[in-house]
Amino acid sequence: MNAYPNPTPAKAVTPEDDQLFRLLRQLERAPDASQRATAEALGVSLGRLNAQLRAASEADLIAVTERKGQDRRQRFAYALTDKGHQTKNRLVQSFLTRKFAEYAALHAELTGSVGDLMPLKYRSTLMQSNLAPIPELYVSYDSAQKLKVEAGDLTSHDLTPRQICDLELLMNGGFNPLKGFLTEEDYNGVVEDMRLANGTLWPMPINLDVSEAFAETIELGQDIALRDQEGVILATMTVTDKWVPNKSREAEKVFGADDEAHPAVNYLHNTAGNVYLGGPVTGIQQPVHYDFRGRRDTPNELRAYFRKLGWRKVVAFQTRNPLHRAHQELTFRAAKEAQANLLIHPIVGMTKPGDVDHFTRVRCYEAVLDKYPQSTTSMSLLNLAMRMAGPREAVWHGLIRANHGCTHFIVGRDHAGPGKNSAGEDFYGPYDAQDLYRANQSEIGCEMVDFKHMVYVQERAQYEAVDEIEDKDDITILNISGTELRRRLREGLEIPDWFSFPEVVKELRRTSPPRSDQGFTVFFTGFSGSGKSTIANALMVKLMEMGGRPVTLLDGDIVRKNLSSELGFSKEHRDLNIKRIGYVASEITKNGGIAICAPIAPYAATRRHVREEIEQFGAFIEVHVATSLEECERRDRKGLYKLAREGKIKEFTGISDPYDVPTNPEIAVETENLDVDNCAHQVILKLESMGLIAG
Repeated sequence: MNAYPNPTPAKAVTPEDDQLFRLLRQLERAPDASQRATAEALGVSLGRLNAQLRAASEADLIAVTERKGQDRRQRFAYALTDKGHQTKNRLVQSFLTRKFAEYAALHAELTGSVGDLMPLKYRSTLMQSNLAPIPELYVSYDSAQKLKVEAGDLTSHDLTPRQICDLELLMNGGFNPLKGFLTEEDYNGVVEDMRLANGTLWPMPINLDVSEAFAETIELGQDIALRDQEGVILATMTVTDKWVPNKSREAEKVFGADDEAHPAVNYLHNTAGNVYLGGPVTGIQQPVHYDFRGRRDTPNELRAYFRKLGWRKVVAFQTRNPLHRAHQELTFRAAKEAQANLLIHPIVGMTKPGDVDHFTRVRCYEAVLDKYPQSTTSMSLLNLAMRMAGPREAVWHGLIRANHGCTHFIVGRDHAGPGKNSAGEDFYGPYDAQDLYRANQSEIGCEMVDFKHMVYVQERAQYEAVDEIEDKDDITILNISGTELRRRLREGLEIPDWFSFPEVVKELRRTSPPRSDQGFTVFFTGFSGSGKSTIANALMVKLMEMGGRPVTLLDGDIVRKNLSSELGFSKEHRDLNIKRIGYVASEITKNGGIAICAPIAPYAATRRHVREEIEQFGAFIEVHVATSLEECERRDRKGLYKLAREGKIKEFTGISDPYDVPTNPEIAVETENLDVDNCAHQVILKLESMGLIAG
């Protein structure tokens, strides 16, 4: 049996595509030929050639330079641009796909069986079969021991959690055909056209982002050591490229909008380094995972497993959420439709902020795995850092699953969508991901299985695809959204058996108790002298009076004295101080306590970082103490505003440094016409309305 899906029928090649391909190929073969010779080689008139050259130049496919001292017939020289090379390579692949599809159809017509001829790009990357090994970037054990010693003299870069995820999949072949972090040329091709410089489909930039200070210490051609956050060396990298990317352009092209409501765009602008490094990677050892080690498989380990079991077709189901009964029905149907075995392949790297932690999710997966036939279903964990890039992410996920030996992949409605943008609208259309995947399926090498939206039909006591139900008006359709599920967990309400498995609900209740039993953080922000500390103290006393949970006050001055005494007041140091407060508050929240924070926290991006860190474990309540700057100056007991006005204090919030006014805080309090007790009581009422404290 042919291990790859049958080639999908290719679109007919237009005369314009054919003419463009022949022009680009001829200019690449004979860049110094005269226009007359080029026209003769193409079989067109000089006038027609000039029109084609002009159109190609305007499309930035060719560069035109004037030859000085040449005769009139060879006055200009033509060379393919990077975009021209990419376009030519894309057209080559398009033509090959069409020809192989024609061959497959003819072979099937004449013989009644599927042909074995595979496209050249699959043969050249050793992917004739989903069971054959694929290239890895690791060196041998002996070479790795030698490199560890030699790396002691190299400049080291400590990888971020996202970079560790990327490096692991680079080294083990999950990101095949990448041989390292993208070069500038590859990066530009990926951002603009979803293609590497050689024309290979690849939709996601994979770059080593570093700080400007670190980049200044690196020369092109230099080897650096890549280490995890504990200093353990994982790989070396030869730096061949170093550049400052246009992040706004990257956001627009890759994520569809330069909108920081998108988590990946926010990361791009506020967390990622400002300089990108590119170059090949030499793998020394894989990152160490102490959790669920028996569930983590490299692409080649999965391929060997499929080979051992004789699985020729494998459909992968990606999830970053717990599995419920609708998911089980969906995966059963997908496997049946593809006549394939099932691989449950959840993401356990970085997902969307606020998602259920992967420890809880994997316990949920394991709790329901025996609901699937063991002989046809397996589960493996994928340490991937998601970007939530919707359509591009779907294509990326398909390529990764093809590398892991899967022949089919379930693409969901709004696959890997991040939610709402700044205007309150979805970032991507519900079927954009499926459309882009379908358009590139022949190159992905992993056939798409459309996600079916499953609902529970009460009268028939079974799940059915909502699009296939013909008697909707005569039946009762039940469904529970993710928002409704979280509300039921938060308020301790019943979750019916028809929706989820008792084992899953039990695990979720362990880590998501009713809100009145969870930890949370109240985060005050406002100008110096606005009354944050005073209200925070009053709130602390009121909560301690209620009892039930420990309460900790992290006031700005207290933290400066005990946690950040070595820090100054530069933007960098103020950001670091707020992040320290956020980290401590997240630990308090995670362990069921109440953290009350009262720093100035002037920057919206930093406050968002703290919110995302805390909301992994409990609620985050932002309180904007909206006292005017004029009132704060009038109250100024320490004389700080006066010194700032005189220029004796630099970078003072509200005077010489900006304050990002919260646009959507949980609550805003005015202190100019209200006493402290009333302000604190407003916060108490908000906490009651959110179910965080008993009313």
